[in-house]
Amino acid sequence: MLKKLTTAGSLLVAILIADIVTKRWALEALAHGYTIEPFGVPLTLAFNKGIAFGIGIPDMGRWIVVAASIFVMIVLAGMLRDARENDHVRIFAIGLVWSGALGNLIDRVRWDAGVVDFIGPIDLGFMHWPIFNVADMAITTGAILLGLSLLREESAPAPAAAAQALDSGE
Repeated sequence: MLKKLTTAGSLLVAILIADIVTKRWALEALAHGYTIEPFGVPLTLAFNKGIAFGIGIPDMGRWIVVAASIFVMIVLAGMLRDARENDHVRIFAIGLVWSGALGNLIDRVRWDAGVVDFIGPIDLGFMHWPIFNVADMAITTGAILLGLSLLREESAPAPAAAAQALDSGE
């Protein structure tokens, strides 16, 4: 368990620091409606009071999202506990989602302005991708990896079935 906690915890600290530092930078550098485009990526300060992709929520919804975030983090802690030591993808994914959830949770708890977003909007040609932040990238990447890890586990034969197949010569 210590190895899993070290891996997920180290990732959590690194992503959380990156999220906090970049959000602070965005609050200072992009205030007053400034947009800059380093490397062709627009950086625009925005505050997201909603959830993913700017989906709005009622005013009291902020506290529902806070409670849901805490619940998700507790579920992730259980998943980390239950993960196999050698399931590096799952452990990494849990660390990513956990760190992103915590980064956005900090914003939601500290003020009612909303989560600080600043990367985007990105013109995809057929739509503009919403403005996001480092925490959002961690959550999205981690969720995809976690889903792949769970699918991989689901499609693998159960140990008992595999042993039975070996015993019967299949």
